[in-house]
Amino acid sequence: MREKLVVVGQGYVGLPLAMRGVDAGFDVVGIDVDEWRVKRLNSGESYVEDIVDDQVKAALRWGRYMASTDYAAAKDFDICLITVPTPLLEGAPDLRHIASAGHSIAPLIKRGSTVVLESTTYPGTTEEYLLPILEKGSGLRAPDGFFLGYSPERIDPGNSRWRLENTPKVVSGIDEYSLKKIETFYRQIVRDVVPVSSPQVAELCKLLENTFRHVNIALVNELSIFAQQLGIDVWEAIDAASTKPFGFMRFTPGPGVGGHCLPIDPSYLSWAVKRGLGHNFRFVELANDINRGMPEHVIRRLAMALNRRAKPIKGSRLVLLGLAYKKNAGDCRESPSIEVARSLSKLGARVRAADPYVKGFLAPPNIELIEASRQEFEQSDAVVILTDHDCFDYELAEQVSPFIFDTRNRCQGPNVERL
Repeated sequence: MREKLVVVGQGYVGLPLAMRGVDAGFDVVGIDVDEWRVKRLNSGESYVEDIVDDQVKAALRWGRYMASTDYAAAKDFDICLITVPTPLLEGAPDLRHIASAGHSIAPLIKRGSTVVLESTTYPGTTEEYLLPILEKGSGLRAPDGFFLGYSPERIDPGNSRWRLENTPKVVSGIDEYSLKKIETFYRQIVRDVVPVSSPQVAELCKLLENTFRHVNIALVNELSIFAQQLGIDVWEAIDAASTKPFGFMRFTPGPGVGGHCLPIDPSYLSWAVKRGLGHNFRFVELANDINRGMPEHVIRRLAMALNRRAKPIKGSRLVLLGLAYKKNAGDCRESPSIEVARSLSKLGARVRAADPYVKGFLAPPNIELIEASRQEFEQSDAVVILTDHDCFDYELAEQVSPFIFDTRNRCQGPNVERL
């Protein structure tokens, strides 16, 4: 008899996990509170770039997958993965979605069930917050009655090289038996498993990974501001530094950071340090200030460039390339491109945006979604490259646009200014 896998949350993390579970031979139930998502999934449609419709249709056709808003569909599960959002609320971790999932799944836990939290959170959440909810709701004690652990998600939407199955997976358990059960499960869906000694280590591991990126992006963002003022090409300097085969890792400037991870996860770490030790995590707070200020810096640089061409922002026809927070994906969560678009519209610009990955209803009000065509480039006062999707014709934009402001280093022509 096949084991039953339940994945709570069917977004960028949960849906790929659900499909890998099907491939590995599990009967999978995907739980999501969003009725629109559930209807689309049960009709064989995917809204996540890394999962194609045919994968969902095949899973449905085989009778190995179903999506539901009702936790009753999770009854008699063997393994449950919790992949719900963990946003910030007034600067503090908002664990309401974890609590809701825990309270809902707890009465369905049977003796020998395994629960794994994958949502990014602060060290201690699994054992201090989720465990009591599960024990109270199930009437069982872990690890005697059920197994519990934490495994940080490492999904990178749009990354064709590093996918769920070939990205090493860090796993942990609240005791050695839980760790063994969880390690055995993940070895069925990913190639490499990295066990660690405790959920707190695994929780900190995730925050360390994203804080590392956040701080280094802030470094090059601030460097780009000062290099431009000094008259130095920061992109050339980064290219030169990248030739060093040791002691350097390439990061590049941009209009800010987006997605669920970088704008939020480092603040979880900063909050945990403040709560637990009473100290400020100064690196994180400085990086937050720099990266949050980049959309405003982009607008300021664009305004200066337009002024040199005797054009104010108000009334200018601006074509923005990219609204997603990263290239070749449609994820708009916390996207700095969206913030730039909104601000330019408020300043009176006639803003048009092209992003074939982003659904129309996700675009800000007063921002018209268009195709990145020759006519749009020709009729613009400026083209602003915010998200460097590979599908855009940058060569055409350079040929016919009167001016390009490039935050991603995709264009080099005489009518181009770079961040």
